[in-house]
Amino acid sequence: MPAQPLDTEAIVVSRRPPSDSFQVLTLLSAEHGMLTALQRVAQKSAASAPVLDLFDEAAFVLESSNQGRTWFIKEARLLARHPGIGRDYETLRHASDFAAILARNHIPEETRGSVHALLREALVAFAGAGRPDIVYLKCLYRLARDEGYPVRQQWFPALPAADREAVAAILNQPVSGQTAAPAAVARYRDRLEAYLRLHTDILLDLYAAARFDRVVTKV
Repeated sequence: MPAQPLDTEAIVVSRRPPSDSFQVLTLLSAEHGMLTALQRVAQKSAASAPVLDLFDEAAFVLESSNQGRTWFIKEARLLARHPGIGRDYETLRHASDFAAILARNHIPEETRGSVHALLREALVAFAGAGRPDIVYLKCLYRLARDEGYPVRQQWFPALPAADREAVAAILNQPVSGQTAAPAAVARYRDRLEAYLRLHTDILLDLYAAARFDRVVTKV
């Protein structure tokens, strides 16, 4: 059976360290959803196939010999990279947490485009906004809302009255200039994650931070 080709643009949401000359990537494509792709990294890559990292966006030429269960990267042209995310621990941790959530969840065909657009916006914000905790909270809320869950109608009204005004400001105002205390934002995040675990099918990566800490410790 001849190999199945696929041309698409996608963002790397998960990356496993190289093994046997290949690294395994999870890609989010607006047209095709989540794709598992193998990239050869044993030799220096040509300019048309850079060794890809987490959060990279690229135009891919892919090929599959198993009906699309896994893909081999034949070509990759880098479209966007966000080096600012890796310069700060908290930024990298929050961006990694959000990408891990997307990688764990099935993205329905009808919302692939909006989720891809949300991730693209999120990466720009993580790289430059300076408040990754607020960016994460806004992105998680938008993800749940855009997937059709009634976070505005159920989660928000259930917040303590003293918190609703602050949360509304966080969700509705640009990140730049926001001054909410990190401890307060962490409390709102915990409440939103607790709601999503109980009332939605969104799978949260509960151990993302722990795994990330172990990786950083080994470096």
